[in-house]
Amino acid sequence: MEEVRSSTAWVSTHSSHVTVDFSGIEKVAETMKNTLPKVEWDFEGIHYFDNGPLTVQYLLVLDTLNFCFWPDEDLSYDHLASGLKATLESDKTAFDADRLQKYTGPQLRKMLNWPRPLPLEDERVRLLHEVGLELERSFGGKASKLVESCDKSAAKLVTLIASHFPGFRDHTVYKGHQIFLYKRAQIFAADLWGAFKGQGYGDFEDISSITIFADYIVPAVLQQLGVLRYSSSVASIIKKNTEITSGSDEEVELRACSVYAVEQMKDLISKKTGKQVLSVELDLWLWAFGIKCPSLQHHRTLSIYY
Repeated sequence: MEEVRSSTAWVSTHSSHVTVDFSGIEKVAETMKNTLPKVEWDFEGIHYFDNGPLTVQYLLVLDTLNFCFWPDEDLSYDHLASGLKATLESDKTAFDADRLQKYTGPQLRKMLNWPRPLPLEDERVRLLHEVGLELERSFGGKASKLVESCDKSAAKLVTLIASHFPGFRDHTVYKGHQIFLYKRAQIFAADLWGAFKGQGYGDFEDISSITIFADYIVPAVLQQLGVLRYSSSVASIIKKNTEITSGSDEEVELRACSVYAVEQMKDLISKKTGKQVLSVELDLWLWAFGIKCPSLQHHRTLSIYY
C-alpha cells in the first residue's frame, strides 16, 4: 500500500492536466469534521450475504467483473451485484472454481439478465476463467482460503491477489515512473470488511492501509467539490464524452490525483477531529454522493481495472 501512496503522490507533484486544490480539501474537511457521514456498505441491498465462505466467493467474483460499465448507458454496478446475487441464490455451486473456468459470454449475460453483449465481454470471461483456475490450483477452489492465508492483513491480501491473479495488477508507467493503483484488489478487501462489518472474514488489523478506489465516479465528485482542478483540455474532453486512452497521462493523473487528494483529506479530518478516519469510509461516501448525481460527468476509459 505504501507503493500506492508514494507513487500517486509523485504523480500529483508532476501532473500536467489535473491539480489537487488544497483549499478545496480544507473546505471539505472543515465541513465533514463534525458529521462525517456514515454509509452502510450494502446501503442499496443489492449484494449476496450469508455470513460465510460463499459470500467471500461471491465478492471475489463480483470484484473480478467490477469494471467498465459506461459503454452501455443502461448498465451499472447494481446490475452486476444483484445479478450475481440472484444467480447464487438459485444455484449455490454457480461460482465453484471449476465452473468459473467454463463460463461463456452468453452465460454471463444470462446471469446478469442482460439482453446484449456486455462491454469488454471477452475480457470479463477471460478473467473469470483466470480466477477459477488459480483458485483451484492454489486455494482448493475457495476464495475463503485465500482470505484466511492473509493473516488478518488487508495489505497482504492485496499483495496476494495481485501476485496470483494477473487481471488485478492495476499499475502503469507515467513519465518513466511505475504507478500503482490496485483498485479492484483493494476493493475486494474493503468489500470483505464492509460486508462482514470488520468481523470474521472481514477482520483486518490494518484496514487503514487501504486507499480509495480510483475509478470514474470519485474523480468527478472531487472535481465537483473543488478538490480537483482540470486543465481546459481535460475538462473539454470529459464534457464532450470523448474517450481518454488507458495509460495516457490524463487518465493516470485523474486516478492518481484522486488517491492522493483523499489521503490528504483523510489526514486533515483526522487532525481536526482527533479520530481515525478511514479512506474506505471516505470512498464509500464519495461514491454514494456520486451515484446520486445523475448529471455528474465522468471521464471515459476502456479498462479492465475499473
